[in-house]
Amino acid sequence: MRRGEVRIGCSGWLYDHWRGDFYAPELRQADWLTFYASRFDTVEINNSFYRLPERSTFAAWARATPEDFLFAVKASRFLTHLKKLKDPEAPLERLFDRLRGLGERLGPVLYQLPPRWKVNVERFRHFLEALPQGVRQVVEFRDPSWYVGEIRALLERHQVALCLHDKPGSTPKRERVGPFVYVRFHGSVGTPDDGYSTATLRRWATWLDAQRKDGVDVYAYFNNDVLAHAPRNAATLRRMLRGE
Repeated sequence: MRRGEVRIGCSGWLYDHWRGDFYAPELRQADWLTFYASRFDTVEINNSFYRLPERSTFAAWARATPEDFLFAVKASRFLTHLKKLKDPEAPLERLFDRLRGLGERLGPVLYQLPPRWKVNVERFRHFLEALPQGVRQVVEFRDPSWYVGEIRALLERHQVALCLHDKPGSTPKRERVGPFVYVRFHGSVGTPDDGYSTATLRRWATWLDAQRKDGVDVYAYFNNDVLAHAPRNAATLRRMLRGE
């Protein structure tokens, strides 16, 4: 039986408050990505949510990382929050035109929907139909009204994963929906400045290992960047999954 691949990293790498902790004080910021990629094999790009980088920027990031490194990319809020998935064709075309700069280093593309936006089945169906083929896609819901059977069936039909996360008020059930597992760790009690306990990470490691043994690929990203909790927690979870 095929054993799934596991990639664990952080939601971003450009954090000044990691200097002197994860990054040596003397390390130039221009070298941070290369250093990060020497410790982890994946990263989730978050700043693309606020301002979509040019293709040349994505290409530069690809050149700074090893061949087997993968970037997960968070889609622009223009599509998810301002348009709320309405008329997705042009924003998607623009997004994936830029993402071509990553080449083979492009991993999953994440669409985070707005909080307090209630389920809209027809608009969501049209969005899924507009997604390009051949790329791993994942959706993060921030309103619990989306956790219904019709949405789950649409995700499965279009081979799009449900993002598992721990934001209070919209945390989904811990189950795999779609062809792979994608987890975002926002903070142990829902605030990004919290680190995770060993016991919490151990429970996640047990569940993720079961997914891997079933042949399912796993992507997990820590977004609790304050005080450099994210790289420490990511390294701990990775060690657990390696049996160290």
